[in-house]
Amino acid sequence: MVGRDRHADSRHPAVSTVYCLELAGDDDAFAACEARSAASALEVAAPGVATARGIDADGVRTLAYTHAASDLIATTDAEVDAAEAALRAAAIDRTGSVAVRARDVRSTTGCSTQTAERRLGAVLVDRGFSVDLDDPDHELRVLFSAGEVDGERRDRCFIGWLTVESKRDFGERRPTDRPFFQPGSMAPLDARALVNIAGAGPDTRVVDPMCGTGGLLLEAGLVGSAVVGVDAQWKMTRGSRENLDALLDGGGEIIHGDATALPMVDDCADAVVFDAPYGRQSKIARHELADLVGGALAEARRIAPRAVVVADRSWEAEAEDAGWTVDRRFERRVHGTLVRHVHVLSG
Repeated sequence: MVGRDRHADSRHPAVSTVYCLELAGDDDAFAACEARSAASALEVAAPGVATARGIDADGVRTLAYTHAASDLIATTDAEVDAAEAALRAAAIDRTGSVAVRARDVRSTTGCSTQTAERRLGAVLVDRGFSVDLDDPDHELRVLFSAGEVDGERRDRCFIGWLTVESKRDFGERRPTDRPFFQPGSMAPLDARALVNIAGAGPDTRVVDPMCGTGGLLLEAGLVGSAVVGVDAQWKMTRGSRENLDALLDGGGEIIHGDATALPMVDDCADAVVFDAPYGRQSKIARHELADLVGGALAEARRIAPRAVVVADRSWEAEAEDAGWTVDRRFERRVHGTLVRHVHVLSG
């Protein structure tokens, strides 16, 4: 990838700065996996909270399962008294107006956020800040979190200056509101997370060999990738093209073809992302499901060094047979008995 370092913070260039990330959802490992596309040396520090040594502010704006990143100035016990003492002791090189926003992450600590905002706001006023809740020069984020991480109890408070928030516009692209819709289309929030994990972004090409209605391609295109979709059904290729033309500036390339015999040269893409058919058996372009997925995995390995594959079961053995290394596999419950298996693959 060319261009600026994706781990450089566009507002605070020093890579040694530590940041605090507010994770979304209830699966911190999955959220952290996505956030690593926009951060370096990231680790989950407490339930719903991660720390990182560097961030790409533009990348954070595109994340689905991270709400915000803040320049961390103090970490202490998950108590209001401890947070107040830590802020009084912290070195602060800012001036102007301020708003304090406190959260009890997942309601795990019982700390009063109103009390925290009032008392920490008073500390800042004592240090020369004025209060502006509507349009402050700076926003102080205070996160209280308690619970276990990797079997270790983590009850902590994180205090930091808000650096960047993610853009929460997924509701504007509901599958049912698109020109072409089919039942079972993936929600934009999840599609965005998957393409981020795959490494989508400026100066990359992302291929979906089973593109369906184009939801994964749309999210990859919105974060800056050139996108190519392939589908064996003419109806899907027409519908996917219609959706991309309507919702993605510049559209993308859509091809009618077979996922097990892609009309593409070797090493032509940076990543492959696809949502495999669900069900005990599926016949698409005369392939049984196992043959279809196995063949698609082999073709994906031929054209790209990285892939994210979603299915209703594990395809780890087939991925390894196709030459992939399975870096991670997440199991994410959708509803009822449907569990999505997210395979993160590298060549």
